[in-house]
Amino acid sequence: MIDQLFGFLSFYIPEVISILLMTTLLVAESSVKDEHAPRTKIHVYTQVVLGIVLITLFQNLGEKPVQIFHNAVTIDPFSTLMKIIMVIGTMGAVFISHSSKDIYSNLKSEFSIMAVGVLIGGMLLASANNMLTFYLGIETLSILSYVMSSLKREDASSTEAGMKYALYGGLSAGIALFGISHLYGVFGSIQFNDIVGQVAGLQGTDLAITLVASVLFFVGVGYKISVFPFHMWTPDVYQGSPIPVTAFFGIVPKMAGLAALVRISFVFLSAGSALTVSWVGLILVIAAMTMTVGNVTAIGQSSVKRMLAFSSIGHVGLMILGVVVMNEAGVKAILFYGLVYMFMTLIAFYITSHLSDMYGSDSYDVFRGLVYKHPVMAIIMAGVLFSLAGIPPFSGFVAKFNIFAVVIEQKHYGIAIVAAINSVIALYYYMKLAKTMIFGQASGEEKVVGFTSLNQAVIIALFIPVLFLGIFWESAMTMAGNAAIFIK
Repeated sequence: MIDQLFGFLSFYIPEVISILLMTTLLVAESSVKDEHAPRTKIHVYTQVVLGIVLITLFQNLGEKPVQIFHNAVTIDPFSTLMKIIMVIGTMGAVFISHSSKDIYSNLKSEFSIMAVGVLIGGMLLASANNMLTFYLGIETLSILSYVMSSLKREDASSTEAGMKYALYGGLSAGIALFGISHLYGVFGSIQFNDIVGQVAGLQGTDLAITLVASVLFFVGVGYKISVFPFHMWTPDVYQGSPIPVTAFFGIVPKMAGLAALVRISFVFLSAGSALTVSWVGLILVIAAMTMTVGNVTAIGQSSVKRMLAFSSIGHVGLMILGVVVMNEAGVKAILFYGLVYMFMTLIAFYITSHLSDMYGSDSYDVFRGLVYKHPVMAIIMAGVLFSLAGIPPFSGFVAKFNIFAVVIEQKHYGIAIVAAINSVIALYYYMKLAKTMIFGQASGEEKVVGFTSLNQAVIIALFIPVLFLGIFWESAMTMAGNAAIFIK
């Protein structure tokens, strides 16, 4: 039994290292005597160990898929690539938090601890192969996220964000658990492996119960990735949370939820039954509504952070279209989109964080005439906005093109038209901000200060994939194409 446990753990090295990192961070923070002392060593230690986790994940990419812990967890190339995106996103958010004034200095270590904890939950969710590990992943993600969103304890909006997140999260988790209990009643198993073999044979009452239960089950994922109508918490939580937390929420929980949605869809779509038709129809309707609500609402926002929140809802609506085709091309499109979206999100929130620290606001006005105050920052932010809008030659264009290609190939012309209209709407508010930065008249002669050479080097390093993945995208797509999903 012990030998079997250590055999399982040998496939679970990245998660084990992450758990050890969180544990040692707790010990290190508790040993700091001066509450206001800088935590530079703790910050560096966090980044180094996360780098080690990233290396082990890259090493796992070439391994054969394996199911461990009595088939509760699947380690396959798809989950590994999603974990890589989540780890890079966590490293970026931790780096932003170190220089951000939006998080109190004595809470920066707590941010790192909770970010690693959410990352562990996300990694578990990405590999979940039964309904229990799925639920544990959701709850591990959520509980720590509630605390992260209310880190600014003296700010009423941050406290409100934490309360709203907790209320929405608790309700959606309960609904999902209710659906899981009914699925267990129908299939007699919580294992995805067992459910796959029984879906095609569903009839009568069992089919009716499963149709309803699968919708309830979907709520748990839908709330996490902010799809309509479970998106209502997102703008308020993004607005009230510290900016590094907002950047983190835009990447790690969303990628984990998308990974879970893709794996669950393989369970329900692979059989070609009435459940398949219902599941595809559900995702198509939700994708259309999510894109439309996210992009239309983003137009009228005066806060850049809130605009990016609604923008992220629109992007998720487009990403989940890769689910309805449920083939290799669809999975590749989702993975590539997730990768480039991670880089774009980190840069956008990094620049917004610095300007917010300097001017005490994240409104459009602080971006006015940015090209005259800090040309490097303005040019890179404009490039990111062009990429988010899907303008070539940036990687955002390739990401959107791949989604459109797989949807049109499956002859879902209606949703393709809806997505195209939404892309035009998104172009308007992205270009509105770009115009403000480049052609807007600066309110004063004051230059942007404090954005050090290290900060500039980091955003340039993050921007390189945004640019070059739009030109040399074949290698990334090849890696994504090898990220097969393993269930059976």
